[in-house]
Amino acid sequence: MILKGRVIKAGKAEGEALVSPDPIGFYGNVDPETGIIIEKGHPLEGKSIAGKILVFPTGKGSTVGSYTIYRLKKNGKAPAAMIVKESEPIIAVGAIISDIPMVDQIDISKIKTGMKVKIDGDTIEIL
Repeated sequence: MILKGRVIKAGKAEGEALVSPDPIGFYGNVDPETGIIIEKGHPLEGKSIAGKILVFPTGKGSTVGSYTIYRLKKNGKAPAAMIVKESEPIIAVGAIISDIPMVDQIDISKIKTGMKVKIDGDTIEIL
């Protein structure tokens, strides 16, 4: 299956999808040292985003979330790419400054955790 979206940060990535039905707030909710979601009650609580194709509806929370994404990248714990239903400035800036491929305006209901996903520019291929 091929999906087309809007490029926020161009790039190529391939990996296993990790899908959240809820928005993700990076600052205070994702540990930048481990890449593990630590937000209490979040559907992905306890899961690592490191090296995954992270799929979620939108970001939330503090503008420091952009820097948290950057810290994840510097620590080798960032997602390989992000696929988002609707981008907002916090995660867009985080992806751009961290050189993490990101695409939005995607029907994320088509992607399930564990699927192998390939991103190339605006094209998402579910393998």
